[in-house]
Amino acid sequence: MHDDLMARAKAWLAEDPDAQTRDELAGLIDAGDVPELSARFSGTLQFGTAGLRGELGAGPMRMNRSVVIRAAAGLAAYLKKQGRGGGLVVVGYDARHKSADFARDTAAVMTGAGLRAAVLPRPLPTPVLAFAIRHLGAVAGVEVTASHNPPRDNGYKVYLGDGSQIVPPADAEIAAEIDAIASLHDVPRPEAGWEILDESVLEAYLARTDAVLSPASPRTARTVYTAMHGVGKDVLLAAFARAGFPEPVLVAEQAEPDPDFPTVAFPNPEEPGAMDLAFARARATDPDLIIANDPDADRCAAAVKDGADWRMLRGDEVGALLAAHLVRRGATGVFAESIVSSSLLGRIAEKAGLPYEETLTGFKWIARVDGLRYGYEEALGYCVDPEGVRDKDGITAALLITELASQLKEEGRTLLDLLDDLAVEHGLHATDQLSVRVQDLSLIADAMRRLREQPPTELAGLAITRAEDLTRGTDRLPPTDGLRYTLDGARVIVRPSGTEPKLKCYLEVVVPVAAHAGLPAAHARAGELLAAIKRDLSAAAGI
Repeated sequence: MHDDLMARAKAWLAEDPDAQTRDELAGLIDAGDVPELSARFSGTLQFGTAGLRGELGAGPMRMNRSVVIRAAAGLAAYLKKQGRGGGLVVVGYDARHKSADFARDTAAVMTGAGLRAAVLPRPLPTPVLAFAIRHLGAVAGVEVTASHNPPRDNGYKVYLGDGSQIVPPADAEIAAEIDAIASLHDVPRPEAGWEILDESVLEAYLARTDAVLSPASPRTARTVYTAMHGVGKDVLLAAFARAGFPEPVLVAEQAEPDPDFPTVAFPNPEEPGAMDLAFARARATDPDLIIANDPDADRCAAAVKDGADWRMLRGDEVGALLAAHLVRRGATGVFAESIVSSSLLGRIAEKAGLPYEETLTGFKWIARVDGLRYGYEEALGYCVDPEGVRDKDGITAALLITELASQLKEEGRTLLDLLDDLAVEHGLHATDQLSVRVQDLSLIADAMRRLREQPPTELAGLAITRAEDLTRGTDRLPPTDGLRYTLDGARVIVRPSGTEPKLKCYLEVVVPVAAHAGLPAAHARAGELLAAIKRDLSAAAGI
């Protein structure tokens, strides 16, 4: 066994084009580090609907230039089989370790395969890449990013020519082409021949951001902004300046791109502590709201002053606020969200007489809804300009929530006042998440099996009126690994994360509210129910 492992490691080493990972792997081979080599050669990083994502390092189970070159070659082979052989592939990248190298390798592979390749001029937000695909008439796009993952990770997102991320069966077909590549020596990688795009593609993106706002809307809301050590700052500041908003006050410690993300444990606005510096800046400057992007700026978080201090709005709260704002502005078209997001969007759409769709988790599904006008997902993702960007976009979402805050400010009101109005109109929709991060992935499979074999009959004293195993699909949804429980006045969805080693449970309770005076009691009741559902669900799942 050890001989076979060493042989595979040495064969990989002989092909590795990167001096850094070669040195790392040679060190492991010389030290005879069987446990570490086994971990890195236990298989290959699986190319799925999120593309690739994993820890940087040498070997087929890590993100590195060898893995990326194979992925690019597989994508090129797939595009040629689809009759797109002479087409353009646009490549974007963030500021993580190795991102620029992976982007360059991708452009070289595409060029070597006879496709045309164009690379964005520098690290830019993911939505700029999603925009560029449609804007330039590309047949595919690649974004090198690990979004809000830890600093040691990187990833590889693939879009097709419609500007949306891949969905089945394209992911499996590309994966099969990747597997068919015998040796990296078979993959031509010229030194030149691709285009480095100029600023005009970014200018075109920024020109579209203007269209998100109402021409005559007030632009008075003052913001504190954090880029979370990512690539959002320059593009967001340019968009805000064009719109005529007051210049955002920056969280200086997190304003510039830094692949080590030194001030946060996880560079995700949803993680505990990630917003602490932004809150401190807001306490010092008293803005109307705080805006945060994740590192590749496709997500947008908002925080508001609640009583004496600041709090993050949940993705579902921002999702409902943006929907209400668009309805008030007379938007038409389909409102869509994923199944794990709040059912409040459906109530808002229904009352406005607008069509509404539910999709599987992920913008790859939301963006594909026919006639989409607005789509959101509870994990801070919002698509407010589907004609421009068929993906979540943290820049245009920031503009729209700041426009709404400005409008409310002119009326002497706040975002929280509008949330209260929505609760009285549609019932208080309170959401929470039970998220368990694991070292051992088998724990997730065990929890899912336990829930399937011994399903709970009630949670928090509420009877489960319907239990669905989503692996079978529904009349509206294709199959996915998940469980959905409908309760009297509540809903629970349990699913493994597609991008991180986490089991995620999405909880929602709906408490009727007759008038504004009943809101404090409704919030208290919702909090009790959510806590009890969390407790009972943990016990049922064995987590």
